[in-house]
Amino acid sequence: MEFEIWQILILVGVAFIGGFIDAIAGGGGLICLPALMAVGVPPHAALATNKLQGCFGTLSATVNFTRKGFINFKEIFIGIIFTLIGACTGTISVLFIDPKFLNYIIPILLIFVVIYTIFSPNLGETQKEAKMSKNAFFIIFGLLIGFYDGFLGPGTGSFWTFAFLGVLGLSMKQAVANTKILNFTSNIVALIVFIFGGHILWLIGLLMGVGQMIGGYMGSNMVIKKDVKFIKTLFLIMVCATILKILYDIVK
Repeated sequence: MEFEIWQILILVGVAFIGGFIDAIAGGGGLICLPALMAVGVPPHAALATNKLQGCFGTLSATVNFTRKGFINFKEIFIGIIFTLIGACTGTISVLFIDPKFLNYIIPILLIFVVIYTIFSPNLGETQKEAKMSKNAFFIIFGLLIGFYDGFLGPGTGSFWTFAFLGVLGLSMKQAVANTKILNFTSNIVALIVFIFGGHILWLIGLLMGVGQMIGGYMGSNMVIKKDVKFIKTLFLIMVCATILKILYDIVK
């Protein structure tokens, strides 16, 4: 598939914006995937290419958060392992189970996330006492959210951030940082599946990946510098956008 220069420039620019927003609040795919389809990329190729370029953004943000001391790999390693297991299981399960039934459940869960976040004004401002041990948290939520990302995907970052805030008691900045590495883990699983499926547009995916890397780096710096209220506001906006996207897909 061939692209005009102006289409490539737009896609790279959109990837930058997607990476920037995704590093702060998640939901970058809501921006990049429609852009790919708008320039005529078929749905399966758009999904595959979007996953490729998105991996660059989550990787860039993860590296930056790690360098700035927001991610402790010794603590989160077990989360990476069980997220990987969950994502592999979810990716395999989608071959045997119709994912449409989850479309009716996920918006309800995301609405709960919005309501709980709005009515918990101090959520994420400071680190609080965890409601379960870290190992138990990473095993349970790694399997559950990893499975969901491999099976369906929309809202994965929101669920991870909310889990870190509400269950593990992390601050908003720590929650966002840890979300990136686990998002990257499950993204890699999906990317491998798409590679074997042969749907990826490699050139455009890699060019968009450059935009994602720059956006992810700048977005992660924004998280580090900005106050919690700014991050929480953007987080709520992206969760609401995800809800609307899923509901639109149901009714269209």
